[in-house]
Amino acid sequence: MNPELVRLRAEIDELDRRIVSLLNERAELTRAVVHEKAALGRRRIRDREREREVLLRISMANMGPIPQADLLAIYRRLIASARALEALEVERMRRDEEGPSEPPGA
Repeated sequence: MNPELVRLRAEIDELDRRIVSLLNERAELTRAVVHEKAALGRRRIRDREREREVLLRISMANMGPIPQADLLAIYRRLIASARALEALEVERMRRDEEGPSEPPGA
């Protein structure tokens, strides 16, 4: 195999590892946002204005070569994933507040 192709693919593999790490770091921050919202008494998960702001910043930051529509599609999916993670965290917090449930037949 061509050595340059091997090198380029190795760089892509390393970038993929870094992207996964950054996505998980973003997810941890999302979970922290859930706790902060709860402390402020906010119950609503979806914040359409915040989503618009994120997409606008991403659009402004994109200098290519990724087409704008593709990058926005990626971020819309990322935002949807964050909302799902928020919902799971809210549910986990609710269960924790309720305390342990009694086992069946107790």
